[in-house]
Amino acid sequence: MNDHVGVAVRNDAGQDSPVLGIAPIQRTVILQRVYLDGEMSEEKIEETIISMDDFWRKYDKWLLVDQNDQQLVFQTYVDDISPLLKGNGYFGIKSDGTITIFNGKPARDQIIQSFYQIDLKKLESTEKSELQNGVRIVNKERYLKFLEVYKSYSTPTSKTLQ
Repeated sequence: MNDHVGVAVRNDAGQDSPVLGIAPIQRTVILQRVYLDGEMSEEKIEETIISMDDFWRKYDKWLLVDQNDQQLVFQTYVDDISPLLKGNGYFGIKSDGTITIFNGKPARDQIIQSFYQIDLKKLESTEKSELQNGVRIVNKERYLKFLEVYKSYSTPTSKTLQ
């Protein structure tokens, strides 16, 4: 099979057609979106490539991170929290005092990501109760503000686990 792409011309219907009968090539394109909270989503697309120039132009805002004869993997950073967090993310604490993001209420114990350990003795009882029950993550601003506020309660020996 010839993987080289020839010159493409516009036909009467306004579509690109290969010249000299060189066949378009098929490739799987995987688009990875990496979110502020570290989550990554993937979208798989089957592409028919007639013009490599057009193909590269289509993905010029994406970073090519891997490729082989069957597929190309592109990545982009999204300056927002992931759809998972927007839909069902809660901040809470584990029993050792580690600030954690849960998929659903902390009682379900479905951990998405852990951050740093805080000194539970520094918290007011209402704050501790709120963290044990879970604090809903609704947007990027609330996500960043929460981490900023509770960082001041972190223990001196805790390490950020991002």
